[in-house]
Amino acid sequence: MKSRHLVPILGFAAYSGTGKTTLIEALLPKLTKAGLRIGMLKHAHHNFDVDKPGKDSYRLRKAGASQMLISSRNRYALMTETPEEESEFHYLLTRFDQQKLDVILVEGCKNIAFPKIELHREEVGKPWLYPNDDNIVAIAADTKVDDTELPQIDINDLESIKQFVLDFVARKGEIGNEITGAACCDTLSPAFLSVAQGQEKILSLVNTVAETEACPMQQSYYRVLANNVVSPVNVPQYTNSAMDGFAIRGDDLQRDHYQVVAEVLAGHAYEQELQPGQTVKIMTGAPIPQGADTVIMREQASQEGDNVTFAGASIKAGQNVRQAGEDLSLGADVFTQGTRIESAEMGMLASLGFGDATVYRKLKVALFSTGDEVQAPGSEQKANTIYDSNRFTIMGLLEKLGCEIIDFGILEDNEQVMIDAIEKASQQADVVITSGGVSVGDADYIKLALDKLGQIDFWRINMRPGRPLAFGQINNKPFFGLPGNPVAVMVSFVNFVEPALRKMQGEVNWQPLKVNAIATEDLRSKQGRTEFSRGVYQLDSAGRLTVRTTGKQGSGILRSMSEANCLIEISPAVDTVKVGESVTIIPLQGRI
Repeated sequence: MKSRHLVPILGFAAYSGTGKTTLIEALLPKLTKAGLRIGMLKHAHHNFDVDKPGKDSYRLRKAGASQMLISSRNRYALMTETPEEESEFHYLLTRFDQQKLDVILVEGCKNIAFPKIELHREEVGKPWLYPNDDNIVAIAADTKVDDTELPQIDINDLESIKQFVLDFVARKGEIGNEITGAACCDTLSPAFLSVAQGQEKILSLVNTVAETEACPMQQSYYRVLANNVVSPVNVPQYTNSAMDGFAIRGDDLQRDHYQVVAEVLAGHAYEQELQPGQTVKIMTGAPIPQGADTVIMREQASQEGDNVTFAGASIKAGQNVRQAGEDLSLGADVFTQGTRIESAEMGMLASLGFGDATVYRKLKVALFSTGDEVQAPGSEQKANTIYDSNRFTIMGLLEKLGCEIIDFGILEDNEQVMIDAIEKASQQADVVITSGGVSVGDADYIKLALDKLGQIDFWRINMRPGRPLAFGQINNKPFFGLPGNPVAVMVSFVNFVEPALRKMQGEVNWQPLKVNAIATEDLRSKQGRTEFSRGVYQLDSAGRLTVRTTGKQGSGILRSMSEANCLIEISPAVDTVKVGESVTIIPLQGRI
C-alpha cells in the first residue's frame, strides 16, 4: 500500500560519529539561499524532551496531557506522547504542511525504504550501508568505492551535495514521492518479511543436533526420541479380566450354577484348565485361566459358599476380557523418531518395560543481555538504568522447552567485550540468543560485533509487536537477536525461536495450536501486517470460545503478557475484527 506525498523525501543516512547533524546544519543555509522551503525530520534512538523543566508546557505535559500544543507569535509546537509505540514514518510525514514545502529532509531512519544519501567517513570505522540498502541514491564520503554505479560526492564538498539535492528536488525526487505506508523509524531493512517467510527461512537454516543419549525414564519428560520405538511385548502381555467378576467357559453358559474352584488376584494365576461347570473368582487385570474366555461382573453374581449363580444376567461369550496384544502387538510401531515425550508417552514406554529412552541430547543455549542501561535485578537501582527483565523472560521460555541454559549475564556497550563474549558463547552452545541492539541504531555495538564474527541478517518482520529481528550464523551456530521491548521479546520467541529450537531438538513437524474464537470487543490492526494482541479466551454460557484483549497493548507492557492465556493473531488482510466476528487465537498454556 503506497501513500503519495506532495514533495520529495530525501534522507541522510550514516552511523554516529560521521557528522550528520554538522553537515546538514552547514548545508541548510545553502539550500534555503537557493530558494528551497525545507521541512526537517530527525529521528532519535533515545528519549528526549523538547522543552525545559519548569516551563509551563513541560509542567502541563508531565501532569498528564497526552498532547500539548504551545503557541506564540513566532511559532507553535505540538508535542504528542507515544508511550505505547513509536510513531510510524508515514504518519510523521503527514504532520508536515507539505503545501508550504519543496522538500522534506530526514536525519536518521536510515533503514526505512525511502531515498537517502549515505554519509561515510573512513575514520569512523563503520560498515557501508549501500550494499544492503537499494534506497541509497548517492554516496557522500571521504573515499571512493569501485563496486557501485551510485553518484559519489566528496563529503566535504557542500556545494556538490547542495547541487545534488537541488537536482533531486527538480526531478520531483523520482521515487521520493511514494513512501511505504507501513514504515516506522525503528525498522531494519528496505523490505519486510512476512511472519511465515521469516519462519521458513529460519527453519531451512537450522538442523537437529546429531548426538543422542540414553535417558532414564524418570528423567525423560519433554525429551525427544532419537529412534523409532517398536513394542518388545504384547500389550496386554496376556489375556486378562477387564473387571472384578467370575471367569467361565464361553461354551458353558446355560448352567443354573457354577462351582467356584479358585480366587485369582492380579499378579497371580490359576494354573489348571477350567472345566465345564467350574468358575474362578477373578480380579481386574488377573490372567484368564486356560479354557475360560468370558467374565461375568461381580454385581451380577450371587454366591453361597462354593456355588455361584448369575440369575437374570445377560451373558455373551467373550465379554469383559482383554485379549493379549489387543492394544499393541509384539513388534508393532509405538512412537516414531522425533516424538516429544510427555506424560502419556512416559507411561506407554514404561508399560513396555523400557527403563530408559534413546533421546537427542539437550540443546545448549547461550544467553545474554546488552546495554550500559541494563542492570541486574536484586541490586540497588542506579540512575538512568532499567532492570534486566528480558534475559529472565527468555530463561523461562527456554526452561519450558527443556534446554540447557548458559547464562552470560549483562554485557556492557563495548564492541570488544561483545566480540569476546559472542565468540565464547558460540563455542560453548548450540544456539546464541540476545535481546536488544538489533535495530542498527547509533549505539548498537552488538551489530558491529556480529558483522565481524559471522553472517547475520537484520530483518524487519511485517508484524507487531516484534518487528526487528536478527538471525544468522556464528561459527556455524544459529544466532537470534530479539527486540528490546519485553512483550516483543516473547512474541518473537514464540514465533521464530521456539519453532527453530524444537527442530534442533529433533521434534518433527511441530506446529502451534491455532483455533478460532469469537471476539467480545472490537479489534483493530494495520492492514498489511500481522498483529499479535495479548488475549484472554474462555467459554461463554453457550459453550462458545470467546476472546478479549488484556487491555493496553504497548510492547513494553509486560503485565499484559502475564495476564494473557493466548495471542490473538490478526492477518495482514484484516484491519478490523468487530464484536461477534471470528478471530484466530494461539493458546499459550505450556508455552510461556
